[in-house]
Amino acid sequence: MKRNMKQWVWDYINSPAKKATPILSFPGIQIIGRTVEELVKDGHLQAECMNAVADRFDTGAAFSLMDLSVEAEAFGSAILYSKDDVPTLHEALIQDEEAAEALQVPEVGAGRTGECVKGMEEAAKRITDRPVFAGIIGPYSLAGRLLDMTEIMVLCYEEPEMVETVLEKATQFLTAYAKAMKEAGVNGICMAEPAAGLLSPNLIEEFSNPYVQRVREAVEDDEFLFMYHNCGNIVPLLDKIKDLNMNAYSFGNAIDIEEALKVLPEDALVIGNIDPAGTIRNGSPEQIRKETTELLERCGKYKNFVIASGCDIPPMTSMENLDAFFGAVSDYYKR
Repeated sequence: MKRNMKQWVWDYINSPAKKATPILSFPGIQIIGRTVEELVKDGHLQAECMNAVADRFDTGAAFSLMDLSVEAEAFGSAILYSKDDVPTLHEALIQDEEAAEALQVPEVGAGRTGECVKGMEEAAKRITDRPVFAGIIGPYSLAGRLLDMTEIMVLCYEEPEMVETVLEKATQFLTAYAKAMKEAGVNGICMAEPAAGLLSPNLIEEFSNPYVQRVREAVEDDEFLFMYHNCGNIVPLLDKIKDLNMNAYSFGNAIDIEEALKVLPEDALVIGNIDPAGTIRNGSPEQIRKETTELLERCGKYKNFVIASGCDIPPMTSMENLDAFFGAVSDYYKR
């Protein structure tokens, strides 16, 4: 359902009681009785899973799967699938400059991207009581998967032209993919650019931010929100991330999120950052309630702070643990 997303951001910031907005999708496999491998290959199941999560949990927004293998697979990368865990890349696709030059930009629909677009179109029709966000990878993070994450760090210094060649092609594809998601009817995208958290301030300014902005400028408007997600240690990069001038940011548990709240503008949503694996997946309900309450007590004074997971919550996270997280948030705002 279309909605004014700038107004949604303003309303959320100014609401005295905020709904938790975790990146929560994969655990829905337990509700619909499917495996991760079935889910990531079938758009209809992705919509069914998102809808089941929306029915079960009163989230502030619905997020699609954060599957950062989808776009690399569209370019031709080999993917390893698992019944209970998210897909991973088998090996780097590009070994040298010749391969970078020869890399073909795929059409949207290649690999599983068509299923993901189909799934988001169905999800947007089924979930109408809250914004629906499609997840896509960021340009530098995609380039890192195509080139190898360690190798790209070296190449940024030794062969920057090769990195830029891959970034150009990644950005071209991601722009088309983001446009397809917008046409599918979702309310925004959450772009995951975690690999950029490994860069220096100068390098993120050169190899990530301009490409992120190109995708954003192609799709963002009053009815379509572009959210920037980075679960790396972005504290040294906060000034550069502030320069992105996003309306919404999502940060992982690698940082003290209060550091980000002190730097970023008050009119931008900042969501995060309970540890999705160590706490929400593997912690006890008591630990989850304690950490969630403590974060809210410390950061709830910032009007633009929204409690969430720091990243995608793992598939086999128990419903009991999720209930503990949402219960702690509800109890805090009832005070």
